Amino acid sequence: MRSPIPGLGRVMVFLAAALASASLAVPEGWGEEGVQYGQVGTDVTLSCTGAHAGSPVQWRRAGAVALPEGSAIQQGALVLPRASLATAGTYSCHDEDSGLLHAVSLRLGYLPGVPFVSCRASDYENFSCSWTSSVETFLPTRYITTYRKKSLTGEEKRRNKNGHVGPCLQDLSRPGTCTVHGSEFWSSYRLNITEVNPLGSSFRLLDVTMQAIIKPDPPEGLVVEPIPLAPRRLHVSWKYPSSWPKEPHFQLRFRLQYRPIIHRSWSVVETVNLSEVITDAFAGLEHVVQVSAKDFLDAGNWSEWSAEARATPVRDPATMASEETTTDASLESLAEEPSQAPNPEPIDRSDPLEKVAILVSLGIFAFFILAAVLVITILIWLRVRKHSKDETKPHNFLVAATHLKALPS
Repeated sequence: MRSPIPGLGRVMVFLAAALASASLAVPEGWGEEGVQYGQVGTDVTLSCTGAHAGSPVQWRRAGAVALPEGSAIQQGALVLPRASLATAGTYSCHDEDSGLLHAVSLRLGYLPGVPFVSCRASDYENFSCSWTSSVETFLPTRYITTYRKKSLTGEEKRRNKNGHVGPCLQDLSRPGTCTVHGSEFWSSYRLNITEVNPLGSSFRLLDVTMQAIIKPDPPEGLVVEPIPLAPRRLHVSWKYPSSWPKEPHFQLRFRLQYRPIIHRSWSVVETVNLSEVITDAFAGLEHVVQVSAKDFLDAGNWSEWSAEARATPVRDPATMASEETTTDASLESLAEEPSQAPNPEPIDRSDPLEKVAILVSLGIFAFFILAAVLVITILIWLRVRKHSKDETKPHNFLVAATHLKALPS
């Protein structure tokens, strides 16, 4: 999704990032007064504010007997070569009488890395981006988040030839995220997420289109109910996520997954409706059901699965009667030794509707068999009759000829 910026645009972006970095890198903008920041692995110099030029000074480190190894005092300033994280701390300089001249808190860390950024739209009117730092800097960090609309209308080009630029609004209650409101379905956007700390800045550019990042929120109001007199059926219904626009031209399709709680594998069906009937549930077993959503035209990604809903199909009456009979027989024979032989009567767990369908199918099949036998019988009869007529004709002709020959001439 990333693409190179034309030359002028790239220069402008770099200049903007540099200016932002310069404006935010001053110590006053990053914490309390008396704090100095330094980069790990570089030489850090601490100045002794308040010391007179040429006057000897002494440097001390709070909580330590001696200064870090390799440190040196040059013209009243303390130089810490190749500073490490362990070098951080509070340092103070003193005059010859041990009077305090200046104190500074040294914090060390790293330059920002290029942040990892991803964007998602839960509808076609807004989208949000989130990011994480690629480097642990050990320093306070801020983010500058802006966007630019890439595909412009003629009116927008006349108003602003550089394109529409605006802030990606950050939410203090959700650190590491920002939102662009009022986005357009067919437009493309370029996001600029710049990470800034007292040592410098680094940025990530990300090109997004709404069709690629759309991912609805999970459907809501999932309800699963057993169907009376239908041992293998469950009725499932749900609603559109409240965050999805209600306009009819923005439709969703749905994916339903379900399983008995004692099984691990899921059965999955897809539908465009807001309800579905599960026809292959297990009678008497509790089932768990979830549903997810996706753009009707297959843009973007499936939503996360909804919260689970559970229900148990009604039990088969034939099975219940069989179990009751078995229970009564067991109670009557408690004084007898229980039989170890298996029950020869199979439990009928089939659906009554399936039985009717099987009987209808068998009736239709028998009808076609009878019709075929009747047709074959008629054809055989016609063939035999025709053959009989053909044999009769030559015989009559010979009788007539003989009779004529016997007449007197």
